[in-house]
Formats: sequence, structure tokens, C-alpha cells
Amino acid sequence: MFVHAAQQMGYATVVLDPDAASPAGAVAHRHIRADYLDPAGLDELAGMAAAVTTEFENVPAAALERLARARPVAPGAAAVAVCQDRLAEKAALQRAGVACAPHAAIASAEQLARVDPALLPGILKTARLGYDGKGQVRVESAAQLAAAWESLGRSACVLERRLDLAAEISVLVTRGADGAVVHFPVQRNVHRDGILAVTRVPADGVDTALQADAIAAATRLAAALDYVGVLCVEFFVLADGSLVANEMAPRPHNSGHYSIDACDVSQFDLQVRALAGAPLVEPRLHSPCVMLNLLGDLWLQGGVAAEPDWAGVLALPGVHLHLYGKAEARAGRKMGHLTVTAADAGGADATARRAAALLGLAGW
Repeated sequence: MFVHAAQQMGYATVVLDPDAASPAGAVAHRHIRADYLDPAGLDELAGMAAAVTTEFENVPAAALERLARARPVAPGAAAVAVCQDRLAEKAALQRAGVACAPHAAIASAEQLARVDPALLPGILKTARLGYDGKGQVRVESAAQLAAAWESLGRSACVLERRLDLAAEISVLVTRGADGAVVHFPVQRNVHRDGILAVTRVPADGVDTALQADAIAAATRLAAALDYVGVLCVEFFVLADGSLVANEMAPRPHNSGHYSIDACDVSQFDLQVRALAGAPLVEPRLHSPCVMLNLLGDLWLQGGVAAEPDWAGVLALPGVHLHLYGKAEARAGRKMGHLTVTAADAGGADATARRAAALLGLAGW
């Protein structure tokens, strides 16, 4: 989707991805098949590209550091490295004055033994390389916590106290190298098994003052990280009405994919602008919308591989189908998304529910 946005603005594109069936590589002008840390591949990329970005938060920061010696890289390696480590991420949130869940680091048996009982029940998460619910275990007691840490290979982890949630929201901001910042409307999200399932915009039922607080917090964080590009910050709205940050993603985010069809400037357009040093403009939501994630499970219902009912879905008004060109459907794998736009939020929600029913997706 970034490649398409760049090409629409007239740029040639080159993608480095080790996957021979890379969807981005398939549509780029050039696909360099190499590991993210392959020196020759990185040097080839630097030789061809005027500027470089990443669309995957687990690309090693060292790769971005190497590229930055030759070309502008946005976001920078330091900011991406923060997002790759949950403990560093929480420290960055706190430095920027952004509240996060009560937590503790667990990287040794001694730290495990000293855990504050007030953090239970909680969620134990690997400190590095976790996303979409991976590397996370819900724990109720000290005994479960110890067992969970063993199951995660006694790796560096963070224990977060489980909070009483009223809603989950996310904010997308784009910051230029000159410090200019624009933002998208606040998005209300539904997750299932740690994976985004539904995004609604506008964020119905979320207080407007709280939405403004979330936007301000994300903007402060981007400035504190000296961030360039699109940054997503996910927040929990607690039952008491307070706001805490959950995590951040250094890239265009799944919860912002709706912007392709519902805004006059998409998150990918703004990522291109930030990378190219072009002016940033405040995006305008022209259509209320609901976005549904399409996981590989849709092709595997009942244990039988079958194509979902695209004809039925596409017969509905305001439906925009995006399939990513991934060759193999697997359970939990993001294969595409569906955005439903309408003249009002109620209309978008009603049609999205009809689409979900046709696809066998759970309601919300």
C-alpha cells in the first residue's frame, strides 16, 4: 500500500524483502531478495533509493543504521529500536509524560521473586519482537506467572497489570523532519486474541476531550523521539475514564488502513510525504467508516479451504475490498481488510455488520 501511494505520486520504488512472494516486492519497480541484515542487499538498496523507510517494526535497527550512513531513513533507527523493546517503549512513554499501565521488568529469577503482588492478575509479554498477541500470556497468580515465564524461555519480559477497559483506541500522527505534525481522527478498535478485528471512525462513545488528550499525547511522544513519518499509538480507555498508552508502532498501522477509502489523504500518502520532505496536510475524514480485518481463518472455516463470499460482500453499498496478494492463507495471518464507508456512522456500521455476517465474522 505504501508502494502504490509512492507510485501514484510519481516515485519509482525498490523493496528489500527476503520473501520471494513479497506483496510489496511484486508491485515495486525492483525487488531485492535479501535478508534484512545482508550487507550486500542493504548497500544495493542504498545505491538505488533516495530515501528509505520501513513498514515492519521488527526490521533490525542495525539495518536502518547502516542505511542511514548513505541515505535519509525515516523513521530513524533509534526510534524503531525503542518500539522493538517493550521496556524501552514504556520508558519513552514515561519520559514524554504519557501514562502507561503499571508494570515490572522480569529478566531474572530475582526480579520474578520481587514482583509486586499488586500487578496480578496481569499479562506477561516478551520484551522484544512481539506483535499481534504473540509472546503474551495472561496470568492470575504468582505460580502462573512463574510458569508463564518458563514457557517464554525465561527471556526478558514485562509484566503489566490487567486493567478494567472501557474501550481501545488508536491515534495516527505524522511528523516531518521540520517538526510539523498532523493527525488522523481517533480510531476505536476491537481486538480478538490480540489481533485487530474492527476499527470504527469516528470513535463512537469516546469522550471528545479524551480524544484530544490522546492526540496530544501521541504528538508529544513523536516530538520526544524526534520521529519522522507515521507513528501509531494505541491507548486503553479505562473504566474510570482515564487514558493509558498500550504500545506504539513505528509505521503506518493496521488501524489506519481505512484512511485509503475514507480520508482525502491516506496514512500511506503521508508516509511518502514525510519521507520525501513534501508538505504535510491535515487529513480530512470525508466518510464515516468501519474497517474489518480479514484473517486467513476466513479461507479455512470448518477445516475446509474455501474462498469467502466476495460476491455477496461486494454487492453491499460502500464496500471497499483490499486483498494483499499473500500466497497462503494461515490462521491469524492478515490477508486483507474491508472498509465500509457511508454518509453517517450508523449506515457504515449497519453495512459492516451485514458484511461480517456474510463472511462468518463475529459481531461487535
